[in-house]
Amino acid sequence: MKIVKGLKAAKLEISKNKGLSRDQDSTWHIKNQKIVKRILEQVKNEGDSALKYFSSTLDKIDLDQIEVSSKQMDESVENIPNDLLQAIVKASERILAFHKNSMPADWTDTKYGYGSIIRAVERVGIYIPGGTALYPSTVLMTAIPAKVAGVDELIMCTPTKNGAPHPYILAAAKISNVDRVFSIGGAQAIAAMAYGTETVPKVDLICGPGNVFVTLAKKQVFGDVGIDGIFGPTETMIVADENANSELCMYDLIAQAEHDQLSIPILVTDSEKLGTIINDSWRNIVSGLDRESIICASMQNRGLIAIVDNLIEAIDLVNSFAPEHVSLVTKDPQELIPYIRNAGMVFVGENSHEVLGDYVAGPSHVMPTSSSARYSSGLGVESFIKHIPIVDFGYKTAAPLNEIASVIARAEGLTAHALAAEMRMKIND
Repeated sequence: MKIVKGLKAAKLEISKNKGLSRDQDSTWHIKNQKIVKRILEQVKNEGDSALKYFSSTLDKIDLDQIEVSSKQMDESVENIPNDLLQAIVKASERILAFHKNSMPADWTDTKYGYGSIIRAVERVGIYIPGGTALYPSTVLMTAIPAKVAGVDELIMCTPTKNGAPHPYILAAAKISNVDRVFSIGGAQAIAAMAYGTETVPKVDLICGPGNVFVTLAKKQVFGDVGIDGIFGPTETMIVADENANSELCMYDLIAQAEHDQLSIPILVTDSEKLGTIINDSWRNIVSGLDRESIICASMQNRGLIAIVDNLIEAIDLVNSFAPEHVSLVTKDPQELIPYIRNAGMVFVGENSHEVLGDYVAGPSHVMPTSSSARYSSGLGVESFIKHIPIVDFGYKTAAPLNEIASVIARAEGLTAHALAAEMRMKIND
């Protein structure tokens, strides 16, 4: 891991990996944009035949059946280890409870003649990655808040390596009440959900993380369909002081690095001793792990230890970076919470570690990355609902408002607007 000292140096180093559009002008990025555009157009024009073509040429899978049968869904629950099944069920219960508590309600103010009603998006498509790891947890984290929000139809696309999604993924989909599942991945899956094919229905909103091709596809279909956000590599920032357990900090950092070689694990501390211990020792923990090469690539190339003067500077660095995850591992972590403005999710104390957020804490683990926490939130029921204002005026409420509207409309040079208000003033005079 790279070590930098001082707030200014840390901000400069972190800025190198900051922002969703950091590489958008690179030759590599432009080339992939063109590839994705061609895939989107072909699926839009040719439907299922294009999906089967790209499955064969890109994924080396000959798809006999694009949609997973209800029988396969039912059998998946019976064919996974019982301890995993129970873990998924228990995690789903916590996730369900959290999002039910987060659900907003309709409201009306009869005195002022306005209010707002909540309506869910009608049809949603979720994308579940299937590259270097399995993510049944992501099924729970995307499908459950959508269903709590009241989405009528929820479909899921996920890539396959043998013609059908992994039973773990299907079991999570069954438990989460996903309505239909399709064995397609990549940009072609995003295209299918955005434009519809003979088999895959067109959706109103697409959500879920994915690789660079999925991300580029989501960017290009936005406007034709809604999206939850554009997600870059996962990231965590641990804020620790001299009281922190160095071993636990190391495990949390390498757990984050395990996702992807582009993951960004960062330790921010006012203890140079802690930083040195972690930098000297993390490799001992990684040796022999299943994804050792991925962890090492992330820790060595993207990992950072920032030594700052105090915890106020540490939080300044948090707000500047706006990371996906922030872990507060200090003597009094609660005292730091009021100063955090930009973060996807905050974990308070060494027992509230980020791995629990990945699986079972309750909030969705689909969180804003690449500094987008400056202006957006993680996936939740709000991602799947619309607030529709209602205006319901009687004569007494409308009369003074017509006069106000008339004055402003004439100031703007919109005479017809003014007359629409003034005529009501005359009729009801």
